[in-house]
Amino acid sequence: MPKGYWIAHVDVRDAEAYKDYVAASKIAFDKYGARMLARGGAYEATEGQAWPRNVVIEFASLKAAQDCYHSPEYAAARAIRHKVATAQMVLVEGVPD
Repeated sequence: MPKGYWIAHVDVRDAEAYKDYVAASKIAFDKYGARMLARGGAYEATEGQAWPRNVVIEFASLKAAQDCYHSPEYAAARAIRHKVATAQMVLVEGVPD
């Protein structure tokens, strides 16, 4: 079964308050088996719009990625993020093993 991924581009407006989102989202990520592959590290913008923070999160499947995003646990975290950051996010299925 192919893995699922969240790919997010984020512009954090309040770095201190964003820490609350990180803590709250960990609850959902732990529940749904998320694995951080990239989280705000160095990057090179080669084409298109660059975002200051880039995130890639791996899940066991696209369904697990979707279940996490639509969970009550992540809804609470998302509400915090909406107050302190702007994001563009997609959930995508990986290639078959």
